Amino acid sequence: MTGNGYFQLALYLITLIGLAWPLGLYMARVYKDEIPGFMRWLKPVENLVYRLTGVKPGDDMPWTRYAFAMLAFNLIGFLAVYLLQRFQVWLPLNPEGLGAVTPDSAFNTAVSFATNTNWQGYGGETTMAYLTQMLGLNVQNFVSAATGMAVLVALMRAFTRREAGGVGNFWVDMVRSTLYILLPLSLILSLALVSQGVVQSFSAYEKAALVQPYAQAETTVTEQVIAVGPAASQIAIKQLGTNGGGFFNVNSAHPLENPTPLSNFLELLAILLIPAALCFTFGRFVGDMRQGGAILAAMTVVFTALLAVCVWAEQSGNPLFDRLGLATGASEMQAGGNMEGKETRFGVVNSALWATATTAASNGSVNSMHDSFTPIGGMVPMWLIQLGEVIYGGVGSGLYGMIVFALIGVFIAGLMIGRTPEYLGKKIEAFEVKMAAVAILIPPLVVLVGTALAVGLDVGRAGIFNPGAHGFSEVLYALSSAGNNNGSAFGGLSANTPFYNTLLGMAMLLSRYWLMIPVLGIAGSLAAKKIVPAGSGTLPTHTPLFVLLLVVTVLLVGALTFVPALALGPVVEQLQMLGVK
Repeated sequence: MTGNGYFQLALYLITLIGLAWPLGLYMARVYKDEIPGFMRWLKPVENLVYRLTGVKPGDDMPWTRYAFAMLAFNLIGFLAVYLLQRFQVWLPLNPEGLGAVTPDSAFNTAVSFATNTNWQGYGGETTMAYLTQMLGLNVQNFVSAATGMAVLVALMRAFTRREAGGVGNFWVDMVRSTLYILLPLSLILSLALVSQGVVQSFSAYEKAALVQPYAQAETTVTEQVIAVGPAASQIAIKQLGTNGGGFFNVNSAHPLENPTPLSNFLELLAILLIPAALCFTFGRFVGDMRQGGAILAAMTVVFTALLAVCVWAEQSGNPLFDRLGLATGASEMQAGGNMEGKETRFGVVNSALWATATTAASNGSVNSMHDSFTPIGGMVPMWLIQLGEVIYGGVGSGLYGMIVFALIGVFIAGLMIGRTPEYLGKKIEAFEVKMAAVAILIPPLVVLVGTALAVGLDVGRAGIFNPGAHGFSEVLYALSSAGNNNGSAFGGLSANTPFYNTLLGMAMLLSRYWLMIPVLGIAGSLAAKKIVPAGSGTLPTHTPLFVLLLVVTVLLVGALTFVPALALGPVVEQLQMLGVK
């Protein structure tokens, strides 16, 4: 890798942490109802929303009511997106006259956007009308992200309460997440993207005359249809809310969705900005910034290590080219490495960085084709998904997932010394460990059982276009993406079929809510407990030793669960590429 490549990676990480710190402190003030002066002008808007909806901000909900409100709200969102797709042919803002989406595809997409997964089995510019994109998908980008943030706030709040019966108000947490955080950041990013040439229009699709017409069937094609639409506003929140799901079919590889290196940098930064910032929010919320710093350090260690592996694998290229005498090394004048499936305006480093960031978070957007990565290069994003979307992770969901791993870590440490484990002054007992076990085990169960069904049934195998280990990797990646609410795809799999739409839709539903509900159960249990003063036997949870314990806990769970499946896919394919027999 060249010096320019190292500079790009260093600039990204430094900028990310530098912006995350003030944003995290700002979000802590928002959730504590200490709105900074420069944003207080939105307070009347917040109060108006409560009056119009009948919400009582002081109503403190037990965790069961909080969970019910969350599920009911998400169910309404699912139904709204489903109906918009089914009836879009008769609705306005459909200049291309796009027809109704099929029932199985509409179900899959509605589940996908309600669960913050944003898996796309369709081509956006050929399937979704402007109204469906804006009122359905774009609105869900906001509220599904805010849902994850609200659940995290309930958990953070639980650590600060003593013998309390409630964990906060779901509606208040949702409104504040949307109004004070997601909307302002999205507006700023949207304007920045428009300045770079990202399209934002309600016009009908444009047409351009071809310089060289060509024959197709019995006609001569003389012009190209160029899809446009209100894309910039959707791209901003899809990145900031770790939603993913592009306006166009090829996502952020599309020149009207991500036209320049600067737009690429801004969109990349937006993927991890809020998840990283929430670590600082957590530290301020619990009154000890070192706690948030320890979690952020654990995330960054794993992210940086796997990013290095992915960049190395892609920069090394395909050894088969070396045997043919083709120069594939990187230099100041040549990108080098494996450029298949990558945009020349971004190159290997930015493509590998995006693939790693989008799968570390539950984002799922892409600026290159993961299916064209080398086997080890493609295994990195797949394994990041399988770790549980906790290396930064989704907005809210990544941090509460990592806190669950922290509870498991202190439980293991407690077993070693024969002492009841504690975390942030709260004793971790049987109920918390059981709920943590459910939250950790459900996604791998969904992924592995779903993969087994897909490769074991004729209807599942019929959608695999590539034979052998690579075809298995495509199925495993798809189920991993759905089962951990990521949304990215390898490609090479015909997923827009009734079988895969239903299977992946059920995987998204189970993995999202069977993680949220146990987390809220943990929050309710912790809020009801006393705060125990730290003693000589208390495990410090802000030290490098705890960071190491947390990293090992995450990696062991991921390794022990998925290594056999990975061995059947990318590992075998890597050996085949190297010529090992």
